[in-house]
Amino acid sequence: MFGIYFGNYLQSKGLISKEQYHEILKEMKSARLKMGLLAVVNGLMTEEQAEQVNQLQQMQDRRFGDIAVEKGYLTKEQVEDLLKQQGDQYLLFVQALTEHGYLSLEEIQSELKSYKKEERLSALDLDAIKSSELDKIVQVFLKEPSIPPVMKDYIALIARNMIRFIDTDLRLEQAERINSIRLPYIASQELEGDFRFFVGISGEKEAILAVASTFGKEEFTTVDEDSLDAVCEFINCNNGLYASKLSEEDTIEELMPPAMYKNNTKINTEGAMYKVPMYISGKRLELIICMEAKWQING
Repeated sequence: MFGIYFGNYLQSKGLISKEQYHEILKEMKSARLKMGLLAVVNGLMTEEQAEQVNQLQQMQDRRFGDIAVEKGYLTKEQVEDLLKQQGDQYLLFVQALTEHGYLSLEEIQSELKSYKKEERLSALDLDAIKSSELDKIVQVFLKEPSIPPVMKDYIALIARNMIRFIDTDLRLEQAERINSIRLPYIASQELEGDFRFFVGISGEKEAILAVASTFGKEEFTTVDEDSLDAVCEFINCNNGLYASKLSEEDTIEELMPPAMYKNNTKINTEGAMYKVPMYISGKRLELIICMEAKWQING
């Protein structure tokens, strides 16, 4: 997932094109890290030493690690450790950038510093994004202090299910506390029980249709009752999983019938409401959540 976040930043700065960005993400799905890059990034070899071993590989039918050990550049233990890192998403993205000649290692490090500063990320935040572990990444974008833990759990769940059922190309932005929002349309559902909960999904037409078509297993071309109903089905599925999880913790929530609104809907709350931007393949969704707040929907 690191490539989705950092790649979007590089694209926004004009350092790679949209086509290059998506081609790299496609390549990464089947790519493996080269031992030379791993050794250099880990500070075990210089770029010159790695290139020397690569050239020897062109003349010998031998593995990079075996040659590097023979040359005294690596130990067998170091080779074993590097082999365990070959699925690292951060390094796979770095490898793709350098192999295509889009950026050098030095330029990548410089842009990482700029990305960290511009997005106001701590060192731990950046490490979380580099880890590509969704639960860690979600927490980076839920820094609003008033968000309760149970809501953070919900947002992490719906993000996982977006990846599982809709699109692996998912990117989040910072959650924002709001009291009012107007949306062109929204698919929603309420939960009632030990606490009251409202969740809705709106967003760009292409994003809504992507959720509807993928989850509904039917091609939708317009945002209408049928496509919004398919989005409601996704929300209902997610909320069923959420309610089941809560029941294991002796918290009871009952799912109300899903509801959709199409006519320039406005939601007002007395209390906290949160907007969580989610991008699927670059198209923006708005996840709207209220909990234990009085909400009013006019649509």
